[in-house]
Amino acid sequence: MIVLKIILIVIFSLIFYQDFKERQVYWFLFPFFGLCSAILFYNSTLPELFYVSVGMNLVFVSILLLIVFLYSKLKLKSKFNEVFGLGDVLLFIALIFSFSTISFLIVFVFSLLFSLLIHFILKQYSKYQSVPLAGYMSLFFALIYISNWIGITSSLYTI
Repeated sequence: MIVLKIILIVIFSLIFYQDFKERQVYWFLFPFFGLCSAILFYNSTLPELFYVSVGMNLVFVSILLLIVFLYSKLKLKSKFNEVFGLGDVLLFIALIFSFSTISFLIVFVFSLLFSLLIHFILKQYSKYQSVPLAGYMSLFFALIYISNWIGITSSLYTI
């Protein structure tokens, strides 16, 4: 399991670095992230809870993406891909496999708040106007996983 955890942190680091520097992330990092996090979650809980949680997380992310899509079309009068990057969508989909539903909702919301805060702090160092959401969220999730593994937070999978 330690190898899997190291791979996960390396993937988070690569997503953060690539998204922050270039606003482009290698697409294959997201399936690896989803697979690593799914294995960790599956091994930490009952199989039934894993499948139910993944299903409920999928519903939540689908509704969220639908709202962003409709908002971009109706309110902003923009294309979805101009408002929301493909890397962000792939990260949201990979996150579906990471946590039980309540933990997922809590950590997901706080990752968005963290992303907003860190963007206000770091935007002066970036040459881009867009927000590297996938990168900031990856940094947050790396911190969450590390804090769990070293014992700062309780289990991510039992809430």
